[in-house]
Order: sequence, then C-alpha cells, then structure tokens
Amino acid sequence: MARRFSEDELIATLFAPLAGAAALGLRDDAALLPASKNPTVATTDALVAGVHFFEDDPPGLIAKKALRVNLSDLAAKGAEPVGFLLAIALPPDWTNDWLAAFAAGLGEDALAYRCPLLGGDTVSTPGPLTLSVTALGEAPEGRFIARTTGQAGDAVFVSGTIGDAALGLRLRRDAALARRLSAPARDHLLERYLLPRPRLALAAALRVHVTAAMDVSDGLVGDLAKLARASKLGAKVTLASVPFSDAAREAIALDPRLLDVALTGGDDYEVLCCVGSGGAQFAAAARAASAPCARIGELIAGDRETVFLDELGKPRNFNRLSFSHF
Repeated sequence: MARRFSEDELIATLFAPLAGAAALGLRDDAALLPASKNPTVATTDALVAGVHFFEDDPPGLIAKKALRVNLSDLAAKGAEPVGFLLAIALPPDWTNDWLAAFAAGLGEDALAYRCPLLGGDTVSTPGPLTLSVTALGEAPEGRFIARTTGQAGDAVFVSGTIGDAALGLRLRRDAALARRLSAPARDHLLERYLLPRPRLALAAALRVHVTAAMDVSDGLVGDLAKLARASKLGAKVTLASVPFSDAAREAIALDPRLLDVALTGGDDYEVLCCVGSGGAQFAAAARAASAPCARIGELIAGDRETVFLDELGKPRNFNRLSFSHF
C-alpha cells in the first residue's frame, strides 16, 4: 500500500490551497476574521456515509454536497458567504487519491461560491466517513430572515422544484424503477440527489421582500409545518401549485405513491419563504435572479395546523411529515 499523507502533509498539500486570507495559511489553531459592520450568520451540518450519501459516491461530489447544504441555510437567511470550517473524520480505508479528489471538488465550490476554507480538523474514525461543515455568512443589519416572523395572510413561496433529490435517492435503491424512467429523467433525479443547488442568488430578493424563511432539507410537508409553528400560525397549501420537475412528474406518473416521497423525503435544499403584500414583486425579483419561486399557499391564523389540499380541495394526509434522524 502506498504511503499515505500525514495529517500535516494533507493539510499543507490539499487543504491550504483552498484557504482564504483569514485562515492564516492553515498554520495556526484558529482563523482571524476581520471585523465587519454586518452581523455574522453561522450554520453547521454534519453528513455521514450511509446516511446522507453513499460510500461509493464520487469524493468530489461528496465534498460539494457537504458545503452546499450549509450554503443553502445561509441563502435562506438572506446571508452572503464569508467562509467555512471543515471537520473530517476519515475511516481506515482512505487513500491519498480519494482525499485529493475530495479536496479538488471542495476547492471548485469554494471558488465558485466565494466561500473560502477558514480552518477545521482532521481525525481518524473506525466508523463511517463523517463530515461537518460550519459555514459563516453576513446579513445586513436588520435583514436576517428568521423562521419566527411570518404573518397570517402571507403568501408561501418555494424556489426551484420539489422532490427531485428524494426521488433520486429512491432510484439509487430501486433499480427496477430506474430502468422504467427515461434516461433524461433518471439522470436529472440522480444528479439532484448528489448535488444540491443552494439558492444564494435569491438572498438579495429575500432580504427585501420576505417575512420568514428556511431551507427545505427534511421535506416540504414537514418543513412548512416547522416554519408555521415557529411563527405560531398554520398554513394552507394547494398541492397542484407545488412545483415539480418534468422528471419528478414522470416518476410519479409511473408510481403515484412517489408523490408522498417527493413531498416528505427531503434533500431539496430549496428556499421556503413567506411574503406579505409584495408577492408579485418578489416573484419577479426571483426570476431576475434566475431562481424562480412558485406561490404554493398561505399562512393562516389558527391552531398551527398545516393543511395540504388535493385536486378536489380535500385535505391530503401523509404517513410521515418529513425525514427524521431519530
């Protein structure tokens, strides 16, 4: 077996080139961020092999997913990225080539999203590969977008399309279903599972128009319920208004039970937000930012219940609301 990098070597060779100036070349125990007039927004997500990705997924895409799920949180708060910290626990079978491909993918996204590496930690583990990214951003004073500030009567919007990633995961586990889909639909759903699309381009429009927001990580049904409860409200959604991709519609047409998967499965990393009287202006601003949003319902006063209405106007029940680790 070829000699593997020592910890110092892998930091200097693979990760130091990704670091921003505040990281001090990754030669210290901490980063030194310059003072800013804007408040700092911080978020962290952990990803575990076998839970959030497959062990044989391309290492560069694993790295990108780990960063992007955090950038999605920043986007939903109306924040612009500043940098990120990475903690990585490597299992016994890691190789230099695997880690080099991981660092290359991470570097591509750090550059593309202007979010440099600030520091972190590398350790070994007898268990599965585990990653934790902490992303830092800035939101102008008074422009941080909480979950708790929605108002009754606000329109509920969601960016992009819903359910693609959850259906992509289903395809990874169901070869028969994958064979029944057209190649373009299959490729689209699999790509959306591997590679989230954080809606950072939407952040400026969110800061101007939105009263409350979060990203959809655990499924639209459950996450909307969380947002409504946080604002001490309920919500009403028309299922026909939920945006689905052509690929998702093709899959659901083959097996209508997949509608529940699309709505509750998670890994969308789209922005779910509430808008007061400026819904049309927000929708126009979102289109201009190449991050179109669809109006799917509204927040309502009442007992904090979230209702999804089918094509007959009747409430649709779900066996579960969202993905849960516990």
